[in-house]
Amino acid sequence: MTKTYDLTTGSLAKHFMRLAVPAAIGMVFSTLYNVVDVFFAGMIGTDAQAGLAISFQAFFIFVTIGFGLSAAMTALVGNAIGAKKTTDASIIAAQGIGFSIVTSVLLIVAARYIGPHLLAIISTEGAYRTAGEAYFMILILSLPGFIMGYGLNGILQAQGDTVSMQYALIGAFFANIGLNPLMMFGIPGIWGGLGFDGIAAATVISQTGVMVYIGFRLMRSGLLDAKTLNNILPNLALYRQILAQLLPTTFTMLVMFTAGFIVQFYLKTFGTPAVAAYGVALRVEQLFLLPVFGLTGALLPIAAQNFGANQSERVRMALLTCWKFGWVFMFVACPLLYFSAPLLMRSFTSDRAVIDIGVSYLRIDVFVLPIYMMLFAINSFLQALKRPIWTLLIGIYRQAFGVAFFSFVFVYVWGFGVVGVWYGIATSVLTGMILSLFIANQVALPLVGGIFSGQETRKTNISNNHPI
Repeated sequence: MTKTYDLTTGSLAKHFMRLAVPAAIGMVFSTLYNVVDVFFAGMIGTDAQAGLAISFQAFFIFVTIGFGLSAAMTALVGNAIGAKKTTDASIIAAQGIGFSIVTSVLLIVAARYIGPHLLAIISTEGAYRTAGEAYFMILILSLPGFIMGYGLNGILQAQGDTVSMQYALIGAFFANIGLNPLMMFGIPGIWGGLGFDGIAAATVISQTGVMVYIGFRLMRSGLLDAKTLNNILPNLALYRQILAQLLPTTFTMLVMFTAGFIVQFYLKTFGTPAVAAYGVALRVEQLFLLPVFGLTGALLPIAAQNFGANQSERVRMALLTCWKFGWVFMFVACPLLYFSAPLLMRSFTSDRAVIDIGVSYLRIDVFVLPIYMMLFAINSFLQALKRPIWTLLIGIYRQAFGVAFFSFVFVYVWGFGVVGVWYGIATSVLTGMILSLFIANQVALPLVGGIFSGQETRKTNISNNHPI
């Protein structure tokens, strides 16, 4: 059986190390999983890589529900565990499982009809759109694996377990290495394979496996048993609590991917190489953000349990500790990315235009990565305080208005060309960070005494009973 860890006592630094390292390792393999897909798409050509890039953007519009569900379950179950309300934690977990099943079915239906329209927005007619549409239609069958996998993992994270997903993602990575060539090229003399669509089929199989494994680990955690699973049938009051936590986080992620659509909208005017370069460069960027994802992912259960336990000082210190570790990593990672950018781009494509455009993005991105780290931490902090609505408002400014407005200025007013899109992204991130610091501090003042100060203003834990 896995163990529920008490994150309300002991060294915060040690809790971060124990939670963040497995999460970061798992994310390494998750990103490498995507890298494998890009590599095999590159074996077919630039159109396939561009098709992969646009279908990835459209598909993750629907997967954002899974991200929201994961954060919701971690916050709600984590708060209950921190408050020593084990029965409540079990009931919320069971409701989360039922919620994820219903949601998965609805999303498959929605994706089937909405997906082609999304792809049409961010692409022009041609081979890469055709490839992306066919790929997308197979990929939507993996939605239950993603949605339920994320939801179940959110419950495990609330208990301080980030190791289970690490194992699942490592297994999925190695499975993908074997499944991609098998599904693409088939078995000589027996089956001809699915070509580019085989990459999507491999994802369906491997992500379903992740879901099954995470479900198995959750059942062994001790939080759920046959009795508590009777609570899986919909409880409207608890569904409202889950939705109250899920929707702001989901819409925040939707806004983030809306930024991707906005970027793709600008890039398509610069041709297929620009679209493909952005898709490849994003995978490279993810490799350098993995420890950040691990750190900020660990912050959520740590802060959630301590908020539930009314440990305001530890909630504040958890955020500051996360930032300290993040800056140490960025001090090493940013110079490395700047100088290795050409080599990393050449690892995925031999197209000179794609390489040059991708390098220009990564070298500007170096100066943005530390700001991303602080922003992601603030998002986890606000989710732990059960105030995710503010992450949505910040995201609307930074990832929708900011990207669209500043990219327009740099590309069309000042004529910077494709590099202007990168400057637009960077400017929106910087101004978004300033806004985030102000909002997070104001939200935290009545709950835990602010971010930086110890001005205790929360007298009781009554606010913990309200999901927003």
